[in-house]
Amino acid sequence: MAWISLILAGLFEMFGVAMINKLHKDRNWQSLVLLILGFGLSFIFLAYAMKALPMGTAYAIWTGIGASGGAILGMVLGAAIGLKLVS
Repeated sequence: MAWISLILAGLFEMFGVAMINKLHKDRNWQSLVLLILGFGLSFIFLAYAMKALPMGTAYAIWTGIGASGGAILGMVLGAAIGLKLVS
């Protein structure tokens, strides 16, 4: 169950990153609420996963899912792709 929680934490982090982009474009309160909800659930699931998994392992996987997922979401949603994104 800890691994499922960790994957969910990473997915909610990706959702939070997507909401940052949406909030930057729209500036409405729904986007802000969804952003807070996404990152809040991400931290809750991460904390639950760290009860069973070592902190270093959980954090590395959570960060990897969030970073790679955020980059992929940016590409899918039309963000500019350049060397700055890669480096």
